[in-house]
Amino acid sequence: MDGIDVAVAELRLTDETIDLVPRGYAAVPYPTALRNALLAALPPHGSSAGELCRLDTAVGRAFAAAAADALGTLADGRADLVASLGQTLFHWVEDGQVHGTLQIGQPAWIAEATGLPVVADLRGRDVAAGGHGAPLASVLDRLWLRELAGSGLVAGLNIGGIANITVVAPDEPDLAFDTGPGNALLDAAARMISNGAWQQDVDGDLAAQGHVRTDLLEILLEDAYYAAAPPKSTGKEHFHTEYLRTALDKVSRVSGPDLLATLVELTATTVAEACRAHGVTRVVASGGGVRNPTLMAALGRLLAPAELVGSDELGLPSDAKEAYLTALLGFLTWSGLPANVPTATGARGPRLLGSITPGSSALRLPEPATTTVTRLRVTQPAISGR
Repeated sequence: MDGIDVAVAELRLTDETIDLVPRGYAAVPYPTALRNALLAALPPHGSSAGELCRLDTAVGRAFAAAAADALGTLADGRADLVASLGQTLFHWVEDGQVHGTLQIGQPAWIAEATGLPVVADLRGRDVAAGGHGAPLASVLDRLWLRELAGSGLVAGLNIGGIANITVVAPDEPDLAFDTGPGNALLDAAARMISNGAWQQDVDGDLAAQGHVRTDLLEILLEDAYYAAAPPKSTGKEHFHTEYLRTALDKVSRVSGPDLLATLVELTATTVAEACRAHGVTRVVASGGGVRNPTLMAALGRLLAPAELVGSDELGLPSDAKEAYLTALLGFLTWSGLPANVPTATGARGPRLLGSITPGSSALRLPEPATTTVTRLRVTQPAISGR
């Protein structure tokens, strides 16, 4: 919830391969007042219908401004489509089943600002089909990492507020699920120990000064979520400040650095155990957590002998991977192709995802593709003059 990731991608479908050319990306911070309002609306706090309406509009306007700026500065004013994953405020899970999921950011504002059609509400159809609506990163990972899996099982790891993995095997169904908290509890702890002055432990500096409190770590690892079988998903409605306070009440006083060091170990442990349980030999990491060297060091230590690399090394910027994922999801919907992975989300089958808001002209979709996509190839833009 620190801001909006925007990416411009050129996508083309040829036979069974999608070529994705990254054309640039940017991170746009939320205005402080909006970010604070979003955090205040998260569970366990309540939120009125009026506040949800105001936030839906405010986030939609912020998305619209970010998209319009990217259209001019990154896309030279030329684009066919905008895709928006939305800002998640609630993910309704009961007894391992997802009954609903709420992403805000009214797409009409984006369409009005850019004049382009907008694909949004990308999780709901998978949920209606019995799936978790997450992690949708499995769509990109299974197509992109398939060739790497020829020499062993590869996992695509995304560390956002919640961490998730996609396990890609050469000849087996792909598996994907949320492993647990990524940055969610780390950011909650940073705000808690600073009385709201810090939004995060920048570069993991404070965590690096602390020591892991094994008593607190053991309590946190007792959460039943970790032992549940996939498909499964979770969110900040489960891992939040009060959740952390409840755990802290069970141990003697924990210093700020020790708390952050313990939460780094929690994220790294739950990711590593999930990868180890499925025989992963290589992990390709992306997301905001990659910028935390303390977390990455812990992951490298706990994942060994499995190899840990950043998605940047394979041509996809780690900071922008989710934005490029969103572009891919929008492209698949626009092309009339399913954009979920049933073995990952638990849906009853492949589904077309999302709803389309028309732009400034009549909505004209291309003829639906009839092929089955089996590969995503990320290629770099041609250099001028060559």
